[in-house]
Amino acid sequence: MAKDVKTQSGVAFIAKKVDAMDMNQLRSMVDQLKNQSSSLIIVLASAQNGKVNLVSGITKDLVSKGFHAGQLVKEVAVRCGGGGGGRPDMAQAGGKDPSKIADALKAVPDWIDKAARQK
Repeated sequence: MAKDVKTQSGVAFIAKKVDAMDMNQLRSMVDQLKNQSSSLIIVLASAQNGKVNLVSGITKDLVSKGFHAGQLVKEVAVRCGGGGGGRPDMAQAGGKDPSKIADALKAVPDWIDKAARQK
């Protein structure tokens, strides 16, 4: 997924729909990406059985700058008709509308811009 890394406000991020069997697999993918990078925000989404699974992870350096995975995943989940939250470094959410995943992931760069301005 290294080719999927983009930058917004000087922050590297991945916001991608992936094929994952369940929430555990999504969390594992986020953990792997966090372990491979020193500075990264990750949001992965998958659709299973008509529902949306979302996991967000943020590396320690960015958490220390005030970025919060729980706030980010909540923002994305709302756009899929759901909600969620979690810790600053890892969070998960669910949604009801898989057709909105692409639009929801487009919210990630805007969220990064807004969060970076508040730092």
